[in-house]
Amino acid sequence: MSLVARKYLQAILGITLIGVGVAFNYTANLGLGPWGVFHDGISKTIGVTYGQAGILTSLITLFLWIPLKQKPGIATVFDAFWIGLTADFVINIISFPNQVFIQYLTLFFGITLIGLGTAIYVGGDLGAGPRDGVMVGLEQKGLKIGTARTIIEAVAFSCGFLLGGKIGIASIIIVFSVGRVVQYFIPFFDLRKK
Repeated sequence: MSLVARKYLQAILGITLIGVGVAFNYTANLGLGPWGVFHDGISKTIGVTYGQAGILTSLITLFLWIPLKQKPGIATVFDAFWIGLTADFVINIISFPNQVFIQYLTLFFGITLIGLGTAIYVGGDLGAGPRDGVMVGLEQKGLKIGTARTIIEAVAFSCGFLLGGKIGIASIIIVFSVGRVVQYFIPFFDLRKK
């Protein structure tokens, strides 16, 4: 497989896995992830829908790319739309677990898929999504990618909490785990230096 084909495959696969992971976290019903808490808080504060809050967040987050010297790519645009479409599709075809063990198992798979998907598509080097571009920019400034992800998610969670977003045990677990999953998987998929 050519390098260009692999990069496009990684973008499509990685972003799709993130959408599935988001859906799993949603259906686990243990609270929203950090960005979900933030979107929920924004939607309640300014009176827009949850999805509109996500789009608004994407646009605002792109301004953070300027001082970090990040450039958008095809995956940046794809990320903005496909994750939400995939998540909505999966949420509509799977049921909510009603046993605590299954809820936590669903959460575990969601976290794993989000971290793995992020590593795959960021490693494909076709541009990062708005939030992940900040993560990559911080990595280029010297932070480990897992640390950068953890900082970003902690800030999103804190702001969302202050705005009244819905939180739960999953919110805390995701803040401290997704970045580590990304950091573990990215060496297997990193084409950024090739």
